[in-house]
Amino acid sequence: MEVHAEVDGSGVPLAVLLKRELCNQKVERPDILFGEANKSKKGEDFTLLMVKCHRSPGEGAGVGGENAADDDTISVFASGMIDRPDFAIFDGHNGSAAAIYTRENLINNVLSAIPPNLTSEEWTAALPRALVAGFVKTDKDFQTKGTTVTFVIIDGWVVTVASVGDSRCILESAEGTVYHLSADHRLDANEEEVERVTASGGEVGRINIAGGAGIGPLRCWPGGLCLSRSIGDIDVGEFIVPVPHVKQVKLSNAGGRLVIASDGVWDALRFQEALNYTRGLPAEAAANRIVKEAVTAKGLRDDTTCIVVDILPPEKLSPPLKRPGKGGIKALFRRRPSDEMSEDQMDRGCLEPDVVEEIYEEGSAMLARRLNINYPAGNMFKLHDCAVCQLEMKPGEGISVHDSQTAAQPVPK
Repeated sequence: MEVHAEVDGSGVPLAVLLKRELCNQKVERPDILFGEANKSKKGEDFTLLMVKCHRSPGEGAGVGGENAADDDTISVFASGMIDRPDFAIFDGHNGSAAAIYTRENLINNVLSAIPPNLTSEEWTAALPRALVAGFVKTDKDFQTKGTTVTFVIIDGWVVTVASVGDSRCILESAEGTVYHLSADHRLDANEEEVERVTASGGEVGRINIAGGAGIGPLRCWPGGLCLSRSIGDIDVGEFIVPVPHVKQVKLSNAGGRLVIASDGVWDALRFQEALNYTRGLPAEAAANRIVKEAVTAKGLRDDTTCIVVDILPPEKLSPPLKRPGKGGIKALFRRRPSDEMSEDQMDRGCLEPDVVEEIYEEGSAMLARRLNINYPAGNMFKLHDCAVCQLEMKPGEGISVHDSQTAAQPVPK
């Protein structure tokens, strides 16, 4: 953030300029604190916590961890310097195979889709298309069983989320405003996905027993899956697609808190309810509290997993104060006033207004412009198949969205 002062013809004192420059340097990149919690019922939830991962543009990141053979939630760490932290939840179904495979291969597939020698801004601009490519390639390489994915990449103050399925990610800004960074691909909750599936020739309905009224959630037939998007699930049919909902936002340097959780949490707690439980708690304790309250509310009916990530102004590592209502997390992101600068001056000089800027969301005109104009789409990634119909596409045609069984429609330029 560049701070400009009104001047009346006289020069700005050197001490003021130095203080502003020091402030700008301090908030250049945030501090990242995180915590996770899990209660296992089926052993099909897995997590990725890659907070120390240095990589050159276009290169994959090594993945490894002591718990690589566990059937429960797995945390993965790569050695090196902190660069772009990655967090993800994989909620498998019909077994854990797809979740494990995706956890081990998705990050490399995404990074391999980003061209080398990009500036930081170009890397961030290339990321959405690379995420689509990575999801599709992972799905094509492993099509049995199935898994949801909610994948978060933090690059400075920019947060990019790609998701398929019903594991969700929400953001609470420092002032308490809640932003939804993922989509719910359960057929019960997404009319647009129901229309897409039926327009493609699929059938959507509830389980019908002996000719009576349908029971349970809406499902896609054949197969009976409750989700319209996932990785894997080749046995269900072409109506279930791996194309992620992608959203990218830029936080002010006041920071924010991310809550990423599987449906075991969201089936039990409302979004604001989950956030309220985290008041006054650091990330690790907040994640444990959310899981505890979810299990208390509904019982341990499903794997219940939560990751909490705090994106903080540097050196502000204390937990938020306990106070109810919106804005309770705000104390986590404010600096302590110094002798040289009052708290009010510190806020005006160092912290931007609490605004979360939407850079793009899948399908919007802003997304199409960013992918097709700001960076040459032909150089963006190596796959040139329609992400849904598997038809070959020419470079530069954009991200494909499903229109029918035989044709691919690119995002408009």
